[in-house]
This record gives sequence, C-alpha cells and structure tokens, in this order.
Amino acid sequence: MNEFPYERGAALEYAHQWAKKRNPAYYDFSELGGDCTNFISQCLFAGTKVMNHTPETGWFYYDINNRTPSWSGVEFFYDFLVSNKGMGPFARDSEMFEVTEGDIVQLKMSQSNFTHTLIIVSIGKPLSMGSILVAAHSIDSDYRPLDTYAIKDIRFLSVQGYRK
Repeated sequence: MNEFPYERGAALEYAHQWAKKRNPAYYDFSELGGDCTNFISQCLFAGTKVMNHTPETGWFYYDINNRTPSWSGVEFFYDFLVSNKGMGPFARDSEMFEVTEGDIVQLKMSQSNFTHTLIIVSIGKPLSMGSILVAAHSIDSDYRPLDTYAIKDIRFLSVQGYRK
C-alpha cells in the first residue's frame, strides 16, 4: 500500500461548489441529525478519491443503506481518520497553528460531545479564530469565520494524505 498527498485543491473546489447546496449523489442527512460530517466526507473524498471498504470501521458511502458510521457521524469520522492504517485518508490531531486549507475542524458547542465538522477554506494573517474561514453544512456556510460559532471545545485535524 502506497501513500499519496491529499489533493487539497480538489477538496476545496468541492467545498465551494457544494457548501450552500446538496450534491444529489449523496443523501441529505439534515433531517437525521445534520449533514455536516457527510459534507466533509464528500470534500475529503474529492481530495483523495479513495474509500476504505472495511465493514463497520472503514470509511465509505454508496447510499443511505450502504455506508459506514464514519461517513456521517462526527465521532466515528474522527476515530477513523486518526486511527486509519489502511486504505483511504488519514489525519492527526493538530494545533491551530499547524493546520492549513483543506484541513478539518470539529466543534463541541453546548453539548457534551463533538457535534460539528467543518473544512478550513482560508487562513488569514495574523492567525486567529477569526482569520480561519470554513465551509460547512447543517448551517450552510462558505468562508465563515470560525469565531462566529459558539465553541465550548475545538479540535483540529491535519489531513496527512491517503493510502491505496
């Protein structure tokens, strides 16, 4: 199995194209708890073109009934990315100063768990929560400043690449 660089440009292009609308090739999870992680999985897939077909613990989507929990569930998505040693994308926990465009942010708002996933689309200078701009679904956004969210806790994921 070989490692390849994450195509950040392709992920960002996809994010901008679909941030404020839905790709009909994917189910819209808005009425089932939110579409944020589903959207970010789509962005990540656009930048890797590789899924992990391991049942239950992999990361794939074919339709609403043929997908893994990691495709659309915040915690499952995180667990897959930081522990994936097989095919597909992989990431590591990072600090704010380590991330770049195409990396991922997860938020814990008023709940006890992380419940929202976003993709970084721009980082300005000086680096601050207000200079990091994101795209997301559930509250459809593109170029939204990160500091406009009610944040109880935050984690950053630096996408390292993908394997196939």
